[in-house]
Amino acid sequence: MGSEPEGAGAEAGAGPGAGPAAAAEGPAKAGAGKRGFFAKLALVGDAVIFRHTLFSLPFALAAVLIESGGRPDPWKLLLIVAAAASGRNLANALNRIVDRGIDARNPRTAGRHLPSGKLEVRDLVLFSAAMGAILLAAAAALGWLCLALLPLAGVAVFGYSYTKRWTWLCHFWLGATCAIAPMGALVALSGRLFVLRYFVLSGAVALWIAGFDIIYAIQDIEVDRREGLRSLPARFGAGAARFAAALCHLGTAAGLALLPAFWPLGAAYWVGFAAAAALLVAEHLVARGGTERHVRIAAYGINEVIPLVLLAAVALDVFLL
Repeated sequence: MGSEPEGAGAEAGAGPGAGPAAAAEGPAKAGAGKRGFFAKLALVGDAVIFRHTLFSLPFALAAVLIESGGRPDPWKLLLIVAAAASGRNLANALNRIVDRGIDARNPRTAGRHLPSGKLEVRDLVLFSAAMGAILLAAAAALGWLCLALLPLAGVAVFGYSYTKRWTWLCHFWLGATCAIAPMGALVALSGRLFVLRYFVLSGAVALWIAGFDIIYAIQDIEVDRREGLRSLPARFGAGAARFAAALCHLGTAAGLALLPAFWPLGAAYWVGFAAAAALLVAEHLVARGGTERHVRIAAYGINEVIPLVLLAAVALDVFLL
C-alpha cells in the first residue's frame, strides 16, 4: 500500500536554477511526453514499484483462505485482489507526487521518475485517479461496510506522506495503512469488523511493515535531518532504530504465532512460520552491513519473500493437510 516502505526520507522535486541537472530536465520531460501509452505505463509501474504489491497482497489472500476455509466466492476474491492492488498502488503514486521535492534533493533518490523527468506529475495523477476509481468500485461491490470504511482508508493512504513531516511514528502509520489489505479482505468476507482474530493478523502485518520501513530509513538519516523529516532513525539514531525494528518484528512473530489459536492451521503453517521467522532474523543481520545494497536486500528483497512463504504455508494447510 502506501507507500510501501521508502523510509521517511526517501522521497523528493527540484526547483528552478538547479544547475546542469535542471537544464537537462526540460528535454527529459519533453521525451516523457512523446512516449507511447504502454511505454509510459511501464514507467509508471516502475515508478510506483508495482512488484511491491507482493508486500501486502499475499497476506490478503492468506486471510481469504483461512477465513473461508479455502472456498471463497470467486467474484468476491477478484474484488478483494482488485481493491488491495489498486489501494497499494494509489498510495505509492501519491507518495511519489507529494514527496518529489525531497526526492530531488536526496542524491540517492534524485534519479527517480518525477525528479529526473522520466515522468510528469500529470502521469502519476492520472494513474492515481484510475487506481482510486478501481478501489471505489471494488469497495462498493464488496458491500456497504467496505464502502463505509473507505474514507478511513483514504485518510490512511493520503496521510502517510505527510505524517513523516511531523512525527517519528510515521513508520507505524505506514504499517497500519498496509495492514488494511488483510483487514479489508476479512471484513469483505464476513461483513464484520470488530473480530479479535482480524486485529491479531492485521497487527502482525502492521508491525512487520513498520519494522522494515524503519530499517530502510536508516540510510537516509542525514537527509531526513536536513529536510526536517521526522523518521525514527533521524530522531533517535541508527542504533535505537535497529532496536525498534527488532521489537516490531518480535511483535510480528508473536502475532503470527497466535494465528493457529484462531484458525485451524497445522504443520505446514508452522513450517512456514519458522521459515518466515528465520528470514526476519536474516533481515536484521544483513541490514547491519550498513551499505545501501545491504539495506535494500534486507528491507526489500527478503521482505518480498516472507509473505509468499506464509501464503504458500497457509495454502498447503488449507488445501492439502
